[in-house]
Formats: sequence, C-alpha cells, structure tokens
Amino acid sequence: MSGVLLEGTADGDRLRLAGAGAWVAENAHSLEAQVNAATRGRAPVKRVVIDMARVDRLDTFGAWLLERLTRSFAVRGCETAVTGLKEDYRALMDEVHGVPAESPPERRRGSLVDAIASIGESMAAVGGSIGAFVNMLGALAVAFARVVIHPRRFRLTSMVHQLDNVGWRAVPIILLITFLIGAIIAQQGIFHFRKFGADIYVVDMVGILVLREIGVLIVAIMVAGRSGSAYTAELGAMKMREEVDALQTMGFDPVEVLILPRIVALIIGVPILTFLGSMAALYGGGLICWLYGGISPDIFLSRLKEAISLDTFEVGMIKAPFMAMVIGIVACVEGMAVKGSSESLGLQTTASVVESIFLVIVLDGFFAVFFASIGM
Repeated sequence: MSGVLLEGTADGDRLRLAGAGAWVAENAHSLEAQVNAATRGRAPVKRVVIDMARVDRLDTFGAWLLERLTRSFAVRGCETAVTGLKEDYRALMDEVHGVPAESPPERRRGSLVDAIASIGESMAAVGGSIGAFVNMLGALAVAFARVVIHPRRFRLTSMVHQLDNVGWRAVPIILLITFLIGAIIAQQGIFHFRKFGADIYVVDMVGILVLREIGVLIVAIMVAGRSGSAYTAELGAMKMREEVDALQTMGFDPVEVLILPRIVALIIGVPILTFLGSMAALYGGGLICWLYGGISPDIFLSRLKEAISLDTFEVGMIKAPFMAMVIGIVACVEGMAVKGSSESLGLQTTASVVESIFLVIVLDGFFAVFFASIGM
C-alpha cells in the first residue's frame, strides 16, 4: 500500500504541502490522484511551500510530478518553493526543471516564405559542408606534413589493413560491374551503329568512353558506396563510443591516427581498381563485339590501338586519386559529425554516400573541361 504521499495544510494565503514515502512509478496511481487533488479546488494562495524531507525515494516519474506541481502553482502567480529535497535527487530535479513546459507554437508561413526559407537553410547547410570539407583538408595537410617530418609516426599497419579492405576485397565486385557496363555499352553501340553500317566504330566508342570516363567514374561511385559508407560508419561508431575523445585525451591526433591512413589507402587503391575495372570493361566490350557484332578479337585490338592513345589512358588514371581523396574526405567528415544516436549514424552514412557521388560527378565534369582546354 502506498498510503498518503502528499498532504496539504492551508494557513490563510499560505499553503504547505508535505510529501512522504516513495515517489516512484510503482505508486503512479496514488501519486497522480493526490497531486491532482492538491492542485485542484484550493482557495487562492500567494505562497506555496512543498516539503520533501520525508520522501524516501524519487525516480523520474516522481520528479516529473513534483515539477508539474510547482509549475501549476507558478502559473497561478503563486510564489513556490521546494524544501527538504535530498541532495541525491537534486541533479534529477535540475534535469527535469530544464525541460520546457511545452513546445513553442509553430509559426504559420506562406508557401513562398517556406520556399525561400528552405532555400536559405539548404544554402547554409551547403556552406557548412564546404567549411567542414576545407577544415578536414587542412587538418590532413598538417598531419601529412607531420608524418613526412617524422615518418615513424605514420600508421603503416593501419594503412595496409585499410588498403586490403578498399582494394583487394573490392576487386571481385569492381571487375563484375565494369565488365557488365562495358558489355552493355558495346551491345547498345552495335545495335544502333549497325543501322548505318558503322559497326567497327563501336570499338572507338568503347575504348574512349571506358578509358576516359566510364571506367574511373563507375569505380569511384562503387568505392563511394562501399568504402566511403564503411569509413563513415566506422568513425561514427567510434564517436558514439567516445573512442575519438579517448584518443584526444591520450594526446593523439585523431586525424593522424584514424583518417590519414584511410585517405592514403584510398589514394593508392582507387587508381589500381580503375585500371583493373577499365581492363574488365574493355574485355566485356570486346567479348560482346565478338559474339554479338561479329568483330573478331584481332580486329577489335587492331582498331582499339588506332582509336586510343596514351593520353586517353592517362586522363582516366589522373582523375582516380583526386576522386579517391574527395570520397575519403567526405566520408571522414560525415563520420566525425555523428552524434550520440544510431539515427545520426544512419543519416550521416546516407549523406556521405550521396555527397561523395555528387562531388565525384562534379569533379569529373571539371576534369572534362580542363582536359579539353589543354587538348588531351
């Protein structure tokens, strides 16, 4: 039996309430009824004193009831004071007291105002992302300079482990996807070029597209979805478990210990994957040209030598490390931005993949304009 947990004594315009027993969730029914009785049907009072000296236990439910009691009298303009509360429960009451009574009403705005506000918020978010990207780039430059001066500081074992994950373990899926992409490009090219009797030009199209654009772009998108999301999830989990804070407490730089090896592994691994993916795409295109278009391997290779040059191959390979760096920085920035909840981890991982793919395509466009301007 919970008994009487709250008693009230009135003295003119002064009301004294005395709590007792256990103000916990198990006594919820009795507490609710007695608190409601204390706040209802009282004569007008100017001062209320709530004595909690005889309260043995107090949990979050009881703290909320006490807060509701004080707020109900404060709304009426009564001077309210809580006395006798044990120090053990002071922190709990402070937390409850800090929660607003109700959420502020939403301001109604017109559709035009909403659209302008949404654009402004999006631009502010883009500005914040750019700032975080530049900040991470600077931190990486400082960490790299520190490692160059003191090579023993570089985490070679960590880099090799990340290179194994990013490079070697990604080879099968990269080869499969690029092989299929090359085969599809060749099949569609033969299907349409055959109408004009220009089947042989499919080899030119496959070679130039794969080596200059498609090979590196497909590999970069695959790496962003596979390795970039993994980087964000790993760093985000470390943030949630406060491992990053622990590294800083021990005097280590998280950028040097966690991020630099991952970026270096990507910069090494993505060009290798780009080369392998381009070869697989050319193989897939050549196989389809042979089986579907009747172009023998000898003719395919002979035409391919005429259609492409060393510059064609260099263009795709030059793009690869820059795309790798963009993917790595975005993934690490989003990973370090994770808060303390699993929802935040999911949101940042999604943002990492979307931003990486978007920036990779934008970067590819800039490179296309640049190489065209210098005649490559």
